[in-house]
Amino acid sequence: MGSPIHDKHTQVDFLKHRLNMFLDILDSINPEEADLEDIDRLISMIDELESKIKEFKNRELSESVK
Repeated sequence: MGSPIHDKHTQVDFLKHRLNMFLDILDSINPEEADLEDIDRLISMIDELESKIKEFKNRELSESVK
């Protein structure tokens, strides 16, 4: 894992990149052939995005207190 991202612009770029990855995977899945593993992976990606958003938000809050 890399070092923490503190720059707001870099955080937004990171989230955009991850969201685009999610959309690419979503577009590549054939609904007729999708299995539980595919759905679990998509849910996991959404959970990871949510976690990163919370992490960035908490980091911003803790830095504003300093």
